[in-house]
Amino acid sequence: MWTNLSALWVKFGPALGNHLWQSTLFAAAAGLLTLALRKNHARARYWLWLAASAKFLVPFSPLIALGSLLAWTRSATGPSNELSFAMEQVGQPFAEPVTPRAAATAVSGSAMHLLAVLLAVWLFGTLVVLVVWCVRWWRISASIRTAVPMLDGREVEALRRAEKMTIPGRRIEMFSLHTSLEPGIFGIARPVLVWPSGISERLEDAHMEAILAHELWHVRRQDNLAATIHMLVEAIFWFHPLVWWVGRQMVVERERACDEEVLESGSKKQVYAESILKICEFCVESPLTCVSGVTGADLKRRIARIMSEQGTRRLDFRRKLLLGAALLLALAMPVVFGVMQTPQSRAAARGQEVGAASTGTPWELTSFRPTTVPAEKSGGQKKVFIRFAPDGLSGVNLTAHMLIQQAYGVHDNQIIGAPDWVNTDGYDFEAKGKVTMPSGGKPLIGDDSAKMEMFQTLLGDKFKLAFHRETRPLPVYELVLDPGGSKLADAKPGDPFGIAIRDPQGNKMPRAFRVQNGEMTGQAMQTSDLAEALSQRLATSVLDNTGLKGKYDFKLTWTPDRSGLPSDAPGWRENVGASLLDSLREQLGLQLKEEMTPMEVLVIDHIEKPAAN
Repeated sequence: MWTNLSALWVKFGPALGNHLWQSTLFAAAAGLLTLALRKNHARARYWLWLAASAKFLVPFSPLIALGSLLAWTRSATGPSNELSFAMEQVGQPFAEPVTPRAAATAVSGSAMHLLAVLLAVWLFGTLVVLVVWCVRWWRISASIRTAVPMLDGREVEALRRAEKMTIPGRRIEMFSLHTSLEPGIFGIARPVLVWPSGISERLEDAHMEAILAHELWHVRRQDNLAATIHMLVEAIFWFHPLVWWVGRQMVVERERACDEEVLESGSKKQVYAESILKICEFCVESPLTCVSGVTGADLKRRIARIMSEQGTRRLDFRRKLLLGAALLLALAMPVVFGVMQTPQSRAAARGQEVGAASTGTPWELTSFRPTTVPAEKSGGQKKVFIRFAPDGLSGVNLTAHMLIQQAYGVHDNQIIGAPDWVNTDGYDFEAKGKVTMPSGGKPLIGDDSAKMEMFQTLLGDKFKLAFHRETRPLPVYELVLDPGGSKLADAKPGDPFGIAIRDPQGNKMPRAFRVQNGEMTGQAMQTSDLAEALSQRLATSVLDNTGLKGKYDFKLTWTPDRSGLPSDAPGWRENVGASLLDSLREQLGLQLKEEMTPMEVLVIDHIEKPAAN
């Protein structure tokens, strides 16, 4: 369960974070536009708030996907790469960071428990909101089922007159309800008007016509449907305070919009204000915003506005242009973003991040050709090695798969979608450039930026590599402490354990690591370094979960003919467990536990067989 939950969170967590901040920013922009339209008709501001609400249900990803389709034929390289990468970082700040190493994105156990608690709280809150609304809806429905159809009378005659002015050609059924609920419109597809019995005796004909006109404007504007959409938003995003504030603004503006329409249709201000006050005096407000009534919003401010307003301004050309530009910008920006961040351009931009652009070190590839090293007599395998020198580096029989591992710090199982020749065809190369060498002339385990820079340059120039990063559940090993405790020896000066690695002058190197056939020797190394070495040996990612922070000297030996099996050989894991895994526990007090964990992988979009020079 934890693995599945972790995988879901790693996959959808960043997308949810991006959607929330984008929707919040969209709502803030809508709020600024309403300030610019504060002296214009309320219906314009209402539609802005409705758009801000609907944005919480509609992510930008479909528009981004449309942009990606439009850019399908764009080149993998070009001058837009840097702009594409910058747009991606701005548009998706919660995307997984691009780092020199494709590190595991495993979620710790404590974080998983917290995530489970948060998920439970969200589900509980959503259920509470839905249950409350369902109960209120059921109560109103139960009352309406007892309502009596009104077929004639002064109320029906006033309704038919109001229909001709507001919704000509449409007929609304009217029901008399024996409760104190205010007059309101119930339903969306087939709305009906609910009229409380006994209220008619307290209203004159002018009052009644004004109230009925207000309700019919709710029908014409489809306010019940809009309110239902926002109620869904509130149920899903109940934890976001802006969602509830947007809902209040929608109620204020919809009631003000109906007020404006009633007054513009000829109703007198004083009569209309009196009719609202009479309804408030004898009736109670609708418990659901999706049952549009007449008493919503701040009553005192609303009455004052009705009595004092001299008329609202229609949208002039400048404000129409402002709204049009805002709509065009909201739709165009995700499309443009999708155009600029196609997989090829994104891969090229990411591939360059730890390349020459980051260090400014020039590299010159002086030789590149398919490998010519003869096979060894033992097993028919060829030598594979990288030779470092202060003025450059060279490689023998390196496959493209190995180069990708070296260039981006990934393990064998983190490269997805490569053709078969990537794993089999070897290449020899020589390159000139500055390499920072540690004491003794041997590179340390870890991120060597000069080495990674060279391999990234090689992959881009010769193999035309393009890729993108994803997170997928992968089988991994977790390096943990054995129940009996660690047997690692703290790093000490000198050579107390006979495992010192020395430079050509015979001096013990301050920090070094050596892997030979059936032996790993380390001095002043951390357990993370050991996990990395084991990852390379086992062709599977090994995560350091020992919790050890010190530096240690150690020597690990095992039977090489067992652990040397290819990772797809039958019984490979069992054979490894019988030698290397057992030796690790017996000699160092550590264990490897197999797990399924979300990991960052490189998905190959494009790679070409290179030509020799």
